[in-house]
Amino acid sequence: MSTRAVHPVDERLPGGRLTALGLQHVLVMYAGAVAVPLIVGRALKLDPEHVAMLVSADLFACGIATLIQSLGFTRWFGIKLPVMMGVTFAAVGPMVGIANAAPGVDGARALFGAIIGAGIVSILIAPAVSRMLRFFPPVVTGTIIAIIGVSLMRVGVGWAMGGPPNLAQSVDVVTLMNMVDQAKSTHFEQTITALAHGQPEPALLLGSIPMLNNPGYASLDHMAIAALVLVFILLLVKFGRGFLANISVLLGIVFGCVVAVAMGKMHFDKVAKAGWIDIVTPFSFGLPTFDLFMIATMVIVMIVVMIESTGMFLALGDITGKQITQKELAAGLRTDGLGTLIGGIFNTFPYTSFSQNVGLVAVTGVRSRWVTVAGGVIMIVLGLLPKMGALVESIPQFVLGGAGLVMFGMVAATGIRILSTVDYTHNRNNLYIVALSIGFGMIPLVAPRWSEHMWHELHPLLESGILLTALSAFALNLFFNGAKGDTAGAVAAARVAEAH
Repeated sequence: MSTRAVHPVDERLPGGRLTALGLQHVLVMYAGAVAVPLIVGRALKLDPEHVAMLVSADLFACGIATLIQSLGFTRWFGIKLPVMMGVTFAAVGPMVGIANAAPGVDGARALFGAIIGAGIVSILIAPAVSRMLRFFPPVVTGTIIAIIGVSLMRVGVGWAMGGPPNLAQSVDVVTLMNMVDQAKSTHFEQTITALAHGQPEPALLLGSIPMLNNPGYASLDHMAIAALVLVFILLLVKFGRGFLANISVLLGIVFGCVVAVAMGKMHFDKVAKAGWIDIVTPFSFGLPTFDLFMIATMVIVMIVVMIESTGMFLALGDITGKQITQKELAAGLRTDGLGTLIGGIFNTFPYTSFSQNVGLVAVTGVRSRWVTVAGGVIMIVLGLLPKMGALVESIPQFVLGGAGLVMFGMVAATGIRILSTVDYTHNRNNLYIVALSIGFGMIPLVAPRWSEHMWHELHPLLESGILLTALSAFALNLFFNGAKGDTAGAVAAARVAEAH
């Protein structure tokens, strides 16, 4: 009597090997997974305890979304492939824009409201998005991914310097007060003289505002540690093999922490105070608030994310030898939306499939989805350990700086790699799509206040170079190339996006 063969995707491996392979997937994505809560939490100007809570919530929600995607949840959710879910970098720009517009707990509530709204809309539109891949050929996705990396490089450089550029100097209050007093005295004398001669009252002139350099900004010892982390990662990439090279960024951060501890620049007081086990609770910042413009901004992000996921799922189906049907594709994209909805409820962010882990499936040849199920369980456990969140939050920014330059730079390099597959010889219009889309994406980077006279509600959209690039690349491709996109090319582009 013959038994029906089990597809490698559905193969259940022995417990020990399953745990080891699941941990491997977690380690590959860990540095990228915790980067976003650190970026957004600090942009919201939250206290360290809240930032640590964001890290724990992120790990917990990563695990939940991964289980739904890999195991399947009813026939509506889950692609049932070896997929690890994580926070998408594509949402960082808009989220930081929302955080800058409304920092603190109120900003967090508005942000999570926008994420919940976008998650609900994403679930509803997932079947339609699954048919839109032809509108996002490599010339569009490559440009978007490149500008994501370029935009995030500001964060990496800021980490290495010890903070954003505005921290480099502060107002010299004492000198400024003396200048004001002296200007008032001089102005009074000039006014008396002018009135005595029947002349108009002169203007009060202060001159330039005196500034003090911040001695902690771009300090040489901090930049030296960031450089050491960078060099350590590069050595691992050059001389490491296989899995060791795949987790080079994570090992670089660990190395930087060891150096920082040895120099007395990293402390564990907050880790000691944190509990061992705690439950991640919904709406920890209070009930979310809902703003239609913020929700619309995040929906645009989610459409871009789901298009990228579509290519990734089709590429993964090719890698695992499993044909992906339209219904399965829609179920996978609904899970992006459901994961985002869960993220907003549990005080965290939008989710998508991590392509680093898709690359790991190709490298290891292990196609079982139960491996990522094990990885999801490990992520949930990590999310229930507050000390882990506190430890991540305690990592000095300059340590993250060296790793951030690699991590975010590789995102940009991946976009460039995808753009290298685009045909510019027989279709010169592609040059204009790339050139103008990158130009629009650079506007918020080189002119941060360019939208100050525009409708305030549009600022989260207008201040995100990523969204401006996505909208312009989509529109220009439609204008020049129409809807004749190459689905096979989009899938091939997804296969090379292992660093994103």
